Amino acid sequence: MQRVHIKLCRIRWVNLLINPDYVNAIEEHREINPHSYLGLHELDDGSSVIRSYLPLARKAWIDLVPSGKRFEMISDSRGFYHLIISHNLVFERYLVSYEDESGYVDTREDPYYFSPQISDFDLYLYGKGELYESYLTLGAHPVSRDGVNGVRFVVWAPNAESVSLVGNFNHWTEGMNPMSNVKMSGVWEIFIPRLSVNEYYKYALRNKETGTITLRTDPYAFFTEKRPRTASIVKDIQSVRGDEDWVSRRTETGSRNKPISIYEVHLGSWKKSESGSFKNYREIADDLVTYIKKTGFTHVELMPIMEHPLDESWGYQVVNYFAPTSRFGTPEDFIYFVETLHRNGIGVILDWVPAHFPDDEYGLSMFDGTHLYDHADPRKGKHPDWGTRIFNYGRNEVRNFLISSAIFWVDKYHADGIRIDAVSSMLYLDYSRKQGEWIPNKYGGRENLEAISFIKELATILHDRFPGVMLIAEESTAWGGVTGPTELGGLGFDYKWNMGWMHDTLDFFSKDPVYRKYDIGKLTFSVWYAFSENFILPISHDEVVHGKGSIYGKMPGDHWQKMANARLLFSYMMTYPGKKLIFMGNEFAQESEWNAMDGLNWTSYNDYGRRQLSDLVSDLNRLYRDKKALHELDCTSAGFEWIDFNDTNNTVICFIRHSVENSREIVAAFNFTPVPRHNYVIGVNRTGFYKEIFNSDSKDYGGSGIGNYGGKLSSPQGMHGKKNSLEITLPPLGAVLFESEELIKE
Repeated sequence: MQRVHIKLCRIRWVNLLINPDYVNAIEEHREINPHSYLGLHELDDGSSVIRSYLPLARKAWIDLVPSGKRFEMISDSRGFYHLIISHNLVFERYLVSYEDESGYVDTREDPYYFSPQISDFDLYLYGKGELYESYLTLGAHPVSRDGVNGVRFVVWAPNAESVSLVGNFNHWTEGMNPMSNVKMSGVWEIFIPRLSVNEYYKYALRNKETGTITLRTDPYAFFTEKRPRTASIVKDIQSVRGDEDWVSRRTETGSRNKPISIYEVHLGSWKKSESGSFKNYREIADDLVTYIKKTGFTHVELMPIMEHPLDESWGYQVVNYFAPTSRFGTPEDFIYFVETLHRNGIGVILDWVPAHFPDDEYGLSMFDGTHLYDHADPRKGKHPDWGTRIFNYGRNEVRNFLISSAIFWVDKYHADGIRIDAVSSMLYLDYSRKQGEWIPNKYGGRENLEAISFIKELATILHDRFPGVMLIAEESTAWGGVTGPTELGGLGFDYKWNMGWMHDTLDFFSKDPVYRKYDIGKLTFSVWYAFSENFILPISHDEVVHGKGSIYGKMPGDHWQKMANARLLFSYMMTYPGKKLIFMGNEFAQESEWNAMDGLNWTSYNDYGRRQLSDLVSDLNRLYRDKKALHELDCTSAGFEWIDFNDTNNTVICFIRHSVENSREIVAAFNFTPVPRHNYVIGVNRTGFYKEIFNSDSKDYGGSGIGNYGGKLSSPQGMHGKKNSLEITLPPLGAVLFESEELIKE
């Protein structure tokens, strides 16, 4: 603060210096620029006045620093206090203190001495939708101003009549700390001295139309109370550290010619404490790292950990887009989680939900009394399936909010990928709507042009700023170019979930083997479009809930056959072109379907066949990682070659996987019946010995042990259009993989 010379003046015309318009507006929560009245202001006669609004005070005083001189403020009995001063006393700063009826004393520098700080340029960029790191400007930020430590609060609420800050520091008194609408931009700001991290707060917004005041969580809050409480909590987020080597290698680990095998996790139900409560991020990290290193996955994908009110939503109804949920600990705990996984060579992908948000009164819905973040017309703004609100992607500030959220999780928490949920519902204006329930775009079509533009902008910015970070779409329609580059008209995603493959494959495996020969086209059809996008093959949480049954429950037959079918399913998946995703519990065929309110049944993990199935998944993951032919050309047809898909009578299919160098090829053969196939001949390209590198029927996995004694020597007798052939044994409900000898190129 500047050094000011002041002298206490006792004058009789003090009340003339009180502006009743300001007083009434502040008292009635209608003032939009309290900084122009409260705080230190020069008067026409050359003196100055300090005005404070202290509705809880029974007395108030000013202390001058560094002299320590104290002067009692004058009250007008409505909570307003003032002190008139001249320039004869010297001070560097002043403190405002008040005592309430209970005797509690609050002392701090005057919040209204500090004018709003947000720059014109930031306001300009925010209005254009191009303040891509808006989380550094909006929200609550510990800062130092003129040597005074405190917290700066900034919120966007253009249609509110007034906004005030409430929290423990002012006993949650609405209107006691009104914020200023900076240059009528709709962005409100205040700096509260002597606040720091872990302070609880909310915004109190007055509705212009009704005059009602509602308390809202900060849309940009970095942390909140544990549900059902909803206060925001001040945090100074430091970036994840200690994973520099991992981040520097991320360009490689995120590329399409690398193995990507994802373990999808719901943190609330992966493992619970003995008491049944949630574990902390730190506990989960330590347990999860041990398990992932054993099972061989390359990445963990977390179902949404952004703060959400309802456990049963699994995290897909987000209120706080910048806050890791407090269910499992603090932001510092989540930083530990990411650091721990990265240091152990495990990537972290986050589910992120820009498609919709819930109606909870304390959140984004009707935030400033209007449809600020969504559309007022329910034909565009109300989601027909979930009853949630749909973001207004055409509004610059909303688009800025969402893009900033995605950047935030990559920038601060070093996320290696963002998976966007429910992309289909974003792309189509008529998604899940009947005729007359939706509004066409300006060309009369059903495409949501604003959402498409938003997705492309997000993809461009993420890829430009964070090379190697993956953007993944859950998109279930035939929309073309989901993973195509934006400059060529694509949406710009790196990968798309192959929902068609998932549904067809699980439907096929649920059939009794006797009837599978009639449905083998469900397996072969997906190859026709397997390389039209960059696909991830998901066996996700959506397939083991809501009465769909578990993977174990979907498989036909007795226990042995169910486990054999599960082994065959994962063997087929891990060798089929595309990156991989398996939801937690599927890897050991949990018997019951997933329930988010319960933990996984780890007791059953040790049941006969289940641990062996987990071992099989571990070995498949290692093969997938180690054998370039199984991952290097996942997204191009050059990596896949049919041997035969026409043997419907035996219900057998077989194919070859290639690498870039193609020095070795891997032959995969699958028997979808419980009948062993002996002396079964398949065509292969090369002469020499083909080593059996995997057999799902191994006794190590709980199988019957039928195999090929380590491998087979090819015959020059051609088959299936190939120059050579192998005569192999196919185990019941089994898969076998053979690797050719290395081809020496001259």
